Amino acid sequence: MYLQLTELIGQKLVKGFFEDAAFVERLVAVFAGVYFHSFEATQAGGKPDPSWKPLYDARSNRVVWPIQFAFAGMNAHINHDLPLAVIATCKEFGKTPDTTPVHADYQRINDLIAEIESEVRKSFETKLLHLATNDAETLKHIVGSWGIATARDLAWNNAEMLWAQLATPFLYDKSVATLAQTVGLTGHMLVTPVVPPPPD
Repeated sequence: MYLQLTELIGQKLVKGFFEDAAFVERLVAVFAGVYFHSFEATQAGGKPDPSWKPLYDARSNRVVWPIQFAFAGMNAHINHDLPLAVIATCKEFGKTPDTTPVHADYQRINDLIAEIESEVRKSFETKLLHLATNDAETLKHIVGSWGIATARDLAWNNAEMLWAQLATPFLYDKSVATLAQTVGLTGHMLVTPVVPPPPD
């Protein structure tokens, strides 16, 4: 999904879709970098960030559906990594989240995501049809309780909140730690086994 989104954003960067293409291009790179930094640290033997820990802990659990892993990954990447990426990119460009057109371009990405998210959800619908109605409802409830657009709105609010705390490092660090723990709790819910997937 993120490969598709990155390619689509790349196409839009050269078509005038964004008001500040340079900022968006850098934001996408920094956003990916936050994830890769965490992943590489974990591969080197470090502990995963609390926002990602439920996903790492459940990765060998074959009762968890692929779509649950997908949404748990998006939960951690958007709700935790994205606010940090917005802040880092703003600092690099000498902007703030309130600088025009930072937020407007941020919202334009939502339009691109909506199309791709719909395709991802549809790809799992056929497997859900193989489940008994009662079994499928539990999984549908878990998946349906989380949406990318809502997550990105929350991520933006968190970016604004964290930005306001930059001048107080102790408070900022505490807020980042609390954010990671909160995102991790949602991730734990998203990877909770509910019903065995149908045979391949």
